[in-house]
Amino acid sequence: MKKLGIILLSSAVLLTACATTAPKTETTQESTTMQVDQTALDKATSDYKTFVEEQIGQLLTDTENFAQLLKDGKLEEAKAVYPVIRMAYERSEPIAESFGESDVKIDFRLVDYMEENKTEDGWSGFHRIEKILWEDNTTAGTEAYADQLVNDIKELKAKIATVEVTPDIMLTGAVDLLNEVATSKITGEEEVYSHTDLYDFRANIEGAEKIFELFKPMLEAKDANLVSTLEKEFQNVNGLLDKYMTDDTHYKLYTDLSAEDTKTLAEAVTKLGEPLSQMGIILDGK
Repeated sequence: MKKLGIILLSSAVLLTACATTAPKTETTQESTTMQVDQTALDKATSDYKTFVEEQIGQLLTDTENFAQLLKDGKLEEAKAVYPVIRMAYERSEPIAESFGESDVKIDFRLVDYMEENKTEDGWSGFHRIEKILWEDNTTAGTEAYADQLVNDIKELKAKIATVEVTPDIMLTGAVDLLNEVATSKITGEEEVYSHTDLYDFRANIEGAEKIFELFKPMLEAKDANLVSTLEKEFQNVNGLLDKYMTDDTHYKLYTDLSAEDTKTLAEAVTKLGEPLSQMGIILDGK
């Protein structure tokens, strides 16, 4: 079972030199390999759960403030913070979306909701509020939805505290985040009223990059070239997104991008997704 690349190879040489018998060397090596790998995996999953909990905690605080802006009738301020607030949810989707009922309440678009329920009645969450803010250009009618959204996020926060995060969830989640950008969000279908899709793109990329960073020490031991490729492709995608920032926090409207812009962005995300899908090598031989 080869888990630690060059480091393990060096350890094996030392063990061979010091051991009294060859079988004892193999047993010691195998035991050390399993222990170090499982410890690293446990740390990665624990750290990722902490990250998601922090993101959802921030989401709750920001949404409570957002709800107050809506109640105070501060339309432009509410519009300005809406896409920034949502980024915490988008970063956390590998875990947050796993609670289907909560995801429906918090993040379902109208088209998705009507596919399941055939009517707009009962639709709630961020996108329900988005529709009122941008289509009706008012905060009137958002207050009840805002209160419900705060309560739904509190419920999600409690659920996440009980979840067991596994390496498989993280590995699949990282790829799913990029697939979502490259195949569906790239069309502008997520933020159909506000056109603030670039915030979602960035948050999805950040969520995938967080998972990569947590697995990076293990990946370097397995395939240093893969790590270099991923670092390069993340830098490329982030560089493209940087071009569309209007300040340190905000982005251009997605409708301001040309067809060539969106094509280039989609290709960059797809190019990143290919090596990202190879991160599962850290589980080889377990």
